[in-house]
Formats: sequence, C-alpha cells, structure tokens
Amino acid sequence: MATPSIAPLSLRDRHIATLKQMLNLNTAPSTLLKSTGTELAWKVLIYDELGQDIISPLLTVKELRDLGVTLHVSLKSDRDPVDEIAAVYFIMPTKDNISRIGKDLAEGLYESYYFNFIAPIPSDLLEDLAKAALDSNSQQNIAKIYDQYLDFITLEDELFCLRQAGRDSISYYALNRPQMLDMEMEQIIGTIVDSLFSVCVTLGAVPIIRCPKGEAAEIVGEKLDKKLRDNLRDPRNSLFTSDSMATGALSFQRPLLVILDRSIDLASLLHHTWTYQALAHDVLDFKLNRVEIEEVDESVTTGDGRHPSKRRTYDLIPTDKFWKQQKGNPFPIVAESIQEELERYRQSEDEVKRLKNAMGIKGDAEDLAITGSPEDKLRLFLIHYLCTPTMTQTELDQYMTILRGSNCTHLDAITYIKRWKSISKMSVVSQAREGGTTTMGTFNF
Repeated sequence: MATPSIAPLSLRDRHIATLKQMLNLNTAPSTLLKSTGTELAWKVLIYDELGQDIISPLLTVKELRDLGVTLHVSLKSDRDPVDEIAAVYFIMPTKDNISRIGKDLAEGLYESYYFNFIAPIPSDLLEDLAKAALDSNSQQNIAKIYDQYLDFITLEDELFCLRQAGRDSISYYALNRPQMLDMEMEQIIGTIVDSLFSVCVTLGAVPIIRCPKGEAAEIVGEKLDKKLRDNLRDPRNSLFTSDSMATGALSFQRPLLVILDRSIDLASLLHHTWTYQALAHDVLDFKLNRVEIEEVDESVTTGDGRHPSKRRTYDLIPTDKFWKQQKGNPFPIVAESIQEELERYRQSEDEVKRLKNAMGIKGDAEDLAITGSPEDKLRLFLIHYLCTPTMTQTELDQYMTILRGSNCTHLDAITYIKRWKSISKMSVVSQAREGGTTTMGTFNF
C-alpha cells in the first residue's frame, strides 16, 4: 500500500516558521506549550527598516498578536519603559543599531532582551554590544543573542528579493558605475552573497550553482560556493544539519541556483505580460505585496476648485482568494471574474434581505424613516431630563411648550419621569435620615 507523499514546504512557509520560532523566543510553539502548559509570554517586537520589510509580507498584525506580540515599533522611534516584559529585537548588525541598543540598555526599557540579528553579527560589533551591557550594568537582562540568517524578503511561495529599501546600493548600476572602488565592489558582492546564503540556510538545501563566466555573477557564485563549503566542513557548527538534512540538504535532489547579470534581461519578459499581477506591478504603486491607490472624492471641492484625495492600501496576500486565483490570468478573464463575483455578492445580499423579511426584521430604510419624528424628539428630551439633576419648573414648562409645537402628544411620560425623580429624591433624604430606604410601591401609580 503506497503512502501519500507530503508536499515539501515552500520558501515562504519556511521563512514564516523561522520568524514564528523567533517570536516564541526561539522555541517552537508546540514545544513551548507542551513543556510549560501555559500561554505564550507577552513581548515587544522591535525592528529596523529591513526587519520591517522582511516581516510585513509574511505576518499580519493579528498573527503577531496570536504570537504574544503586544507592541511592534521601530528601533529608531522614541519608546517608553515597559516593565516585566521581554523585548525581541530583529535588526541588522550595524554600528548605528548597536549604539541604539546600548541606549536602550542604559535606559532600562525592558526586563529582558532577545537580540535576533538578521545577518551574523561581526565580532567587533559583538564586543561593542558587550561593552554597552557592562557599562549599563544590564548584562543579566540579556537573555539570548541569535544569528537568524534571514537577510532576504520573501514575497510569494518561491519568489524572493534581497532588498526593498536601499536596493539601489546593490543594483546593476551600483556594480557597473565608472567611479566604483574595489572596496565598494567587495561590500556589494558580500551583501549579495550573504543574502543568498541566508536563502540556502532557510531552505535547508545546498544548491548547484551555475553562472556565466567573466561577469560579476561569477564572483558572486564563487564566493557563495566557498561560503557553503566552509560551513559544511565543520559538522558541529554547520547550518545544514539535523532538520535541514531531512529536507534534502545533501540529497540527490538539490535545487539549481542560476546567477545572471542584469544585462541578461529576463525580468522584462516576466514583468510586462498581460496578466493581472504583472499589470498591477507595472501600473500601480506595488511594494512588498501591498498596493496603494489614490482615490479622489469628487463630491467635495476645496477653495481652489480641487477635489481632495486620499490613499487606500490593499494587501495582496495568499489568503486573498480572488488574488490567488486570478493573479496569473489575462486581464480580460479577470474582468469577467470580477463581474461574476459582483453578481454572486448581489445574490447573497438579496438572499440576506429575503431572510430578514421572512424573520420579521425591518431594514435600515425603515429605521431611517422614523428619524426626526416627534417620538424621537420626546425620547431625546427624556434622556436629557433624566441626566439633568436640577431643572426648574419654568425650564420644564418651556420644553413642554416646544414639544407640543412639534406635535408631541404623549407628554404623560414627562409627568411620569417628573414624579419618579421627586420620589427618588425623597428616598435619598429618607436614607440620609433613617439609614435605610425601601423600594416597595415606588412604581405603583
């Protein structure tokens, strides 16, 4: 009897799993719950610009809440101290970020600190972090320090990019500009190699590398190959062991990594097609699976004759069924599908209205019909009368005259409330004198 094969996890699934484990203080959620039997601990998530770009396409605010994240803020923002809570940092190991961490330690913002660096932290910056902790006498508050190897941005199941903010620094132009220095070239290639290595670590697979000769792609391929071999040479510290081996890190089914220069223009063939996703990317402000559209309110006109506008944001994520089904279809088919979805929506709306009528539930139109009626005015005055502790008889007579002029006929309710207020006042006086009161017969008029 054949057993069903389990589909391998996509790059996006693995990326999300690693982030969730990081937010669970680098403990698997199932293991944490089984070992403690309690809910996940509350925590604060602090990120830099790259950390935010990595998290935002993968985890929603609701998912962060489910993982115990009560607050997520930028590292550069002004923050107040929060006692008895853990702080999870997800940042790049840069000198500016380490300096800001030292400031947080000196101010004692949090009870415990979990530092998760997107890329491995160099030894000199690690020494700066240790010195900052010693200077502020907060070394006992630092719980863990991790190298996460998550220096890339996953957009779809098998689609990723290396940078969003600051992507010009590793662009084709940056590599080929005439004033490029050798040191700058080494930094750019090192950044690309580190990001590709992070992808391999997240996949748990050692790829077969192919690249053209004589170009920058060859240098990237050689450095990545050396980095992979150096890591595999030490089995005790290798990142491609345990769970990674189970996914095929050293199996015969290794992925193929093709590194090409931008001069081989494959991107244009993929971008400028007649599909829904490609058109959205080319026409709209499409970044990190999020689209911003400017909408003009033509019903309002400003003093200079213009119509005000506002920007709406839409998340195009895998949980969006329509986007998932239609993003690869030609636009005419998508337009027909939109019309079909609208028809289904109208049918569902009509069905809901029919059920409401059958159940005797009146619609909103009937509720709006009584707005501004004499009964509404009487109700509003009764609420005001009840909430006003002191109202003279003269003021009450004036209100009643106005209500009569508004065709309010059921003014007996005001007489009832007036009598109730007088009896309540007498009850308070009696309670003050005798130390008690009774409600028997209060409403027997």
